[in-house]
Amino acid sequence: MTSTAAEPLFLRACRREPVERTPIWMMRPAGRYLPSYRAVRSKHSFLEMCGTPALSCEVTLQPIDQFGFDAAILFSDILVTLPPMGLEIAFPEKGPVIAQPVRDRAAIDRLVVPDPVAELPHVMEAVRQIRAGLAGRVPLIGFAGAPFTLLTYAVEGGGSKDYVQTKKLLFGDAAAAHALLEKMADTVAAYLAAQVEAGAQTVQIFDSWAGILSPRDFEEYALRWARHVIAKLRAHPAVAAARVPIIYFVNGCAPYLDSYATSGADVLGVDWRIDLSTVRARVGDGVALQGNLDPGALYLPPDQLRARVEAVLDQGGPLGHVFNLGHGVTPETNPEHVRVMVESVKARSWSASR
Repeated sequence: MTSTAAEPLFLRACRREPVERTPIWMMRPAGRYLPSYRAVRSKHSFLEMCGTPALSCEVTLQPIDQFGFDAAILFSDILVTLPPMGLEIAFPEKGPVIAQPVRDRAAIDRLVVPDPVAELPHVMEAVRQIRAGLAGRVPLIGFAGAPFTLLTYAVEGGGSKDYVQTKKLLFGDAAAAHALLEKMADTVAAYLAAQVEAGAQTVQIFDSWAGILSPRDFEEYALRWARHVIAKLRAHPAVAAARVPIIYFVNGCAPYLDSYATSGADVLGVDWRIDLSTVRARVGDGVALQGNLDPGALYLPPDQLRARVEAVLDQGGPLGHVFNLGHGVTPETNPEHVRVMVESVKARSWSASR
């Protein structure tokens, strides 16, 4: 199955094309588990790092230089699109805080769909600088929060354990919820398209909190608007011309597999709560899968970690699988265990072993 294609391994896997081995990257690769990241963070606030292209570029490249992942992901945050829409956000250590949550139709009507190039020029410049810094070594992934996940932050005013305010809006005023989701979706689609125009070669849509919904409400409030984003991206000339793969990641996807496969994405992200083989049997062969090692497995001794990696590779198979964690790496992780994971994935040659 060895391919001589000039396309990067990661892009071929996203498109379900033959690969000589499974590519690997890791969600949240630039973060507090890395001493080099902590050194930069000690001198700058999180918002300063997100808002300064040179700093964003520096920390994006750190895990590529140190571990040799097969793709890089832009260092930013899923909530950066909210301030241009009209929501003020602070980032204290405990997590993001929105001082004036959006909880009625009047507040929704005040929000705007911003021009991402005009309102978030630092992100586009970061993309350009990262592409230059990568110098063709690996592709760059751009990303955004999914409409539903952005809605939860806007309505709750930050993170939540029970999402009471979100459910109040969904079930108390569905029309208002959809009006908010439409603005979120149009904002996300424009933002991701702008990242592609700036140089992103793949985009990922993070639906971190869609797993709080029942299956019927997932289809109505999360999947419906993720499809809207994906359809708008597909129709964008830059996305279509470059055949940019679109990844949709739902944290807690297990209850939704039948509908998940209809999102229109090229790749479905899978968290660690379900086996990849089960997902493949349910979603079919029309999409690639990404995942799904439990981030906690990085605390295992190296020999046990290697066995876990092998199990994920066996389930993912040689076609249409991108190795990743089932969610972001945790701050307490030993970087050397990340290295063991990467080396274990790279040691598996499909052309030699199958």
